[in-house]
Amino acid sequence: MSSSLPTTLEAAPYLDVANPSFSMRSKEVIDAREKSWFARTPYGIAVLRYDEVNALIRDQRLRQGSYAWPAHNKATGSFADWWIRMLLSREGADHSRLRRLANPAFAPKLVRKLTPEFQEMANEIIDGFSKKGTCEFVADFSEPYATQVICALLGLPRSEWRGLAQLAVDMGLALGVTFKQDEEKINAATDKLFGYAAMAVEALKKNGLGDDFLSMLVKANEEDKTALSDQELYDMIVLAIFGGIDTTRNQIALAMDMFVQHPDQWKLLGEDPELARAAVEEVMRVRPTVTWVTREALVDFNYQGLDIKKGTTVHLFSQAAGTDPNVFENPGFDITAKRQAHFGFGAGAHHCIGHFIARGDMTEALALLAQRIKNPRFNGEVEWLPDSGNTGPIAMPMAFDPEV
Repeated sequence: MSSSLPTTLEAAPYLDVANPSFSMRSKEVIDAREKSWFARTPYGIAVLRYDEVNALIRDQRLRQGSYAWPAHNKATGSFADWWIRMLLSREGADHSRLRRLANPAFAPKLVRKLTPEFQEMANEIIDGFSKKGTCEFVADFSEPYATQVICALLGLPRSEWRGLAQLAVDMGLALGVTFKQDEEKINAATDKLFGYAAMAVEALKKNGLGDDFLSMLVKANEEDKTALSDQELYDMIVLAIFGGIDTTRNQIALAMDMFVQHPDQWKLLGEDPELARAAVEEVMRVRPTVTWVTREALVDFNYQGLDIKKGTTVHLFSQAAGTDPNVFENPGFDITAKRQAHFGFGAGAHHCIGHFIARGDMTEALALLAQRIKNPRFNGEVEWLPDSGNTGPIAMPMAFDPEV
């Protein structure tokens, strides 16, 4: 690391994250991280190193910053309204109240209860292509699996998965640079997802509440509507659908990308499926779908000599932090290595509330895939989302040894 670090924005490296071709894994990011713990961007400051990300992601002088995304795009309608209302955009006591009420629905014991269902889903989906020796991994596994997990959480028939997956794709356009031009499609998808949420709640109430994910949320709502209003209940369900499908689909496919590049690690996982939990963590350290998280300064303050003004956007580069050589002596991909915590699920007050579910369903998926899909390799060109923001493959044609 450089001994003379910049303490002014003008002296810091510049990263053009607004450029659609910008890559979080590029040499320019690595070079910038070597020179400085922060960089300038068109949207504010980027924090590049592990220790600084670890500190600032928990700093109470910063608030969750992506709440302003619709306003940045001059977007209006049902998505923008939901985005402002939902848990991720809330702060302080309001945010704590919603997390406290939602926590039982996301508890580890729920994941343990769902584990056999995750395994059944994964095996059924793999059965559909394992003897062929080829698949399009996103369409044939990661998308149907991620969406069927959400169907299970909501008590919806698994047959609903295609419709839900398409709505999540359409709604996900809101997170890209074409938000404004796709606004009509995004809002239509949002409206339909709220329809699914209402349908799921109605069906649950008709059949009786249990101790499942959705029942826990509905119980909190029925016990005290002033604590969790009907609107907040539906907002939470839509967040679970949208977030659960989009991020899990991308993250499982990113895991496959890493393992295709490291066949020795895939063989190791296939021989020892107990390594699947560690594999999830290692993939999310090196190749997270959420490559940065955003914060906004609530006050003027100075951090390590840098003056940060109130209202400044601060991007915390989880991808760059997760491979920082100052913290990870051997930052290469190794599912047996003991590592510092990654930032794939964020950290601090806005740590992903669904991380137990995501970790659980991805662990079961990777364990079974590695046991059944041998010698995986790409079988054509992989199509990618931009390699920053929320990233992942759009299509991933693969070949492997047919199952006998």
